Amino acid sequence: MPRKPTLSPSKITTYLACPDKYKWTYVDDRGKWYLRSKSYYSFGSTLHGVLQRFHDSGEKGVTTTLEAVAALEESWIDAGYTSQEEMMQAMAEGKAIVESYIETFRAQPVTAETIYIEKTLRRDLGPFVLLGRVDRVDQHKDGTIEIVDYKSGRQTVAAEDVATDLAMNCYALLLQEKHPDANLSASIFALRSNTKATFPFVPKDLDSFKNDLVVLGEEILHRDFAGMVPVAKELCPHCDFLPLCKKHPDFVSSD
Repeated sequence: MPRKPTLSPSKITTYLACPDKYKWTYVDDRGKWYLRSKSYYSFGSTLHGVLQRFHDSGEKGVTTTLEAVAALEESWIDAGYTSQEEMMQAMAEGKAIVESYIETFRAQPVTAETIYIEKTLRRDLGPFVLLGRVDRVDQHKDGTIEIVDYKSGRQTVAAEDVATDLAMNCYALLLQEKHPDANLSASIFALRSNTKATFPFVPKDLDSFKNDLVVLGEEILHRDFAGMVPVAKELCPHCDFLPLCKKHPDFVSSD
């Protein structure tokens, strides 16, 4: 019996932004030759790794600000930066973010236990399996399960941002199966401003989201990507795959 296809928040978000970008990223192998490293991905990945170690009580965990900053320097990803100056500036920003995060976290009372760190979860939704990797999941003393997602590029965040974020809804759907009796909430942590916004999810809304997600997933899985005519969008000038789309005879550039 063939394995079910998988979809993730990243895949679904890419498809919603541009089906052509989804094609070149996940379907057509020619796309991999056009992908370029992005400094913001490197920056975010480095910060995620350090915060993972801070919340990890195992051997690789870091417990102090100095250890965390040292871990950032050791694990720094330099791909995508256009100059040494740009990279050093980003590293300085990263150190400041880590220091501020840890100092703020340590100043707050402990009200929850971290139960998952950088954990991949999966849920069978029928036509496909939904996969998602959560940054952190806490269990509060009242039993509430809180999903925490770090955003390294955001300055501000509001509860509405969490409520409408596709990834956060997917994570809540994944946690719902593992903790069916728990109250679920999700938080986005804007690392640059050291601010956090939280939204509680209710079963009724998650059921509605699941139904919509299955419909969207089936659309993605049954899309005829080979016969698709690329359509110009606002994101085209900054897309790695624009040269590929331009090769199609029916593509009309927005230039």
